[in-house]
Amino acid sequence: MRTNRLGQLAMPIGVVCIVAMLVIPLPAGMLDILIAANITAAVLIVLVSMYVKRPLEFSSFPSLLLVATLFRLALNISATRLVLSHGEAGQVIHAFGHFVIGGSLVVGLVIFMILLVIQFIVITNGAGRVAEVGARFTLDAMPGKQMAIDADLNSGLIDEHEARRRRTEIAAEADFYGSMDGATRFVKGDAIAAIIITLINLLGGFAVGVLMHGQQVGDAVNTYSLLSVGDGLVSQIPALLLSVATGLIVTRSTEADMGSVVSAQIGAQRKAVQIAGLAAIVLCLVPGLPKLPFILVGSGLLIMASRLTKPVEPGSADEAASADAGLPPVDPDEALLIDLRVDPLELLLAPDLVSLVDGPGADLLDRVRGLRRSLAGELGIVLPPVRTRDSVGLPASTYAINVNGVELTRGQAPPGMLLAIGDGLDGLPGKAAREPVFGLAGKWLPAELRGQAELLGATVVDRSSLIITHLSEAVRQHASRLLGREEVAAATRALKKSHPVVVEDLTPALLTLGEIQRVLHALLDEGVSIRDLVRIYEALSVAAKGGTDPDRLVEAARMAVAPAITAHLATDGNLDVLTLDPRMQQTLMESVRPTDGGAQLVVDPNLAEALVAALAERYREETAKGSKPVLVCAAQIRMPLRRLVKLSVPVLPVLSYPELAASAVAVNAIGMIEDVRNSVP
Repeated sequence: MRTNRLGQLAMPIGVVCIVAMLVIPLPAGMLDILIAANITAAVLIVLVSMYVKRPLEFSSFPSLLLVATLFRLALNISATRLVLSHGEAGQVIHAFGHFVIGGSLVVGLVIFMILLVIQFIVITNGAGRVAEVGARFTLDAMPGKQMAIDADLNSGLIDEHEARRRRTEIAAEADFYGSMDGATRFVKGDAIAAIIITLINLLGGFAVGVLMHGQQVGDAVNTYSLLSVGDGLVSQIPALLLSVATGLIVTRSTEADMGSVVSAQIGAQRKAVQIAGLAAIVLCLVPGLPKLPFILVGSGLLIMASRLTKPVEPGSADEAASADAGLPPVDPDEALLIDLRVDPLELLLAPDLVSLVDGPGADLLDRVRGLRRSLAGELGIVLPPVRTRDSVGLPASTYAINVNGVELTRGQAPPGMLLAIGDGLDGLPGKAAREPVFGLAGKWLPAELRGQAELLGATVVDRSSLIITHLSEAVRQHASRLLGREEVAAATRALKKSHPVVVEDLTPALLTLGEIQRVLHALLDEGVSIRDLVRIYEALSVAAKGGTDPDRLVEAARMAVAPAITAHLATDGNLDVLTLDPRMQQTLMESVRPTDGGAQLVVDPNLAEALVAALAERYREETAKGSKPVLVCAAQIRMPLRRLVKLSVPVLPVLSYPELAASAVAVNAIGMIEDVRNSVP
């Protein structure tokens, strides 16, 4: 606690003291201590910038750079005051003015100008440009990074807490690079100020010595000008170190300390080190060149190369043989039965897409596992394992999704490409395409053009995210085909452990597992989650006592989870509702007839076609406005009307008035479907 409090007070007190230094004269001894502290602090900042693994670990650097620059300028002013007033400025500046540059004004000025050129033209300009570009691309990449986080969250690869942490980190990264863009201006301005201050000190010291103290020109130069140059050198060394620290921070591209990265990457190139050592020794043969320096350097590199670990060639024949030797023999009949088995859910990849599951940075399998967890919480079913394998029968860059051995859908994911979705992409090279889930227009672009596409406002999706989104939507639409009898039995056994009475009251006394499965299939076909099995089984127990008509059982189950249905369909607690004209609804109620496939609307085909067309048109109008409409009707016609509507508008949910009454959402009536009987010929 005391340490935290001291840290909170240290910086404000330090800034106040720096401001005081601008107006209060300092004794020479105190100035020596502060100059030593300034140089040491600059060395410390450089070392910290080398050892941090990520720039955000040193997020205080922009503010610290401003304070350090202000501190150094305050030292310049204090030193100038001592030099001009007393003709001395402490031992540190005296040593730099007489010993370091040999007491020569010309040598001192040359060294000072070289340091300024290194700092201002080389390091500061480069760091400033990198910071500017980094800030711009970090801000431009934020939408794509946010989308990637949302994709990982939706697939279940991360939880909400991790998603919030990543979003906070992205915002902090954007703020940091924006601050660094401004902080580099401090360094550039400091270099300009150093030139002006040194020139003022030279002229001022010469004028004080000659005009005020009557010294000879040589004595004035020896007393004042050398001290001014020494002061400039003392201030430029920490300034140069801070410029280096700025460059190290903004050019960091890996999440590891600089020493580890450099040693690991150079150490992995054993041949390059050997060739460099041999090249240094060969230079000894050039006439006139000294041999000893090149022999020492070349020998050192060859010794270092001999100590580096020799890279191991992957996939050697001996390793493969030894691995195969440890596997038990496979029975041919058993292997044949395994090959004949139909997997419930398969993801097939063309051979050139195998790198998505077995390559550098491959995360497709992790995302598939995360998708299973996510859909289990959303739909209430545990998906069977997704078998991911390559298929030589697929065209290049193609993937396919199979359900129970039958291909459901397929898409494209060209290697080395990203899908950019949006307008204004005509100027970028690539292949026009459509996003497979929502049919949005886009273009496949080379991965290196991601930044340009994001600058044009496009949403950029990587191949793994595209495949996972496609797989997720396919599973949602066909979830009932993945819920088999074994899965229903397993869910029932799991429920029996926590609610034994509910299960024993329903099955097998009232309903068989097959009848329960049929109800659950009907719920999943309409996008209703079956996660709350307790409420569903309780409702089925009551409804089954009056008969096992499938439609009646489904409606009873829907009523049990009606609040969850409406909450899922609502937006911010509001449900946009479409209703039918009362006369039209009465006509439909009179046309309901029981059939072997459930209740159906037996109406004139032209009337049915006109009604479906009106619903489809109204649905398109409302969705274009950003609304998510649902159709509400009488309970007697909800199921047959849904069967009629899903042929043309499968995405339009159909609710009954009792379901709406049992919900807790706010109802927003957006319109009524007019009576279309008069328009039927």
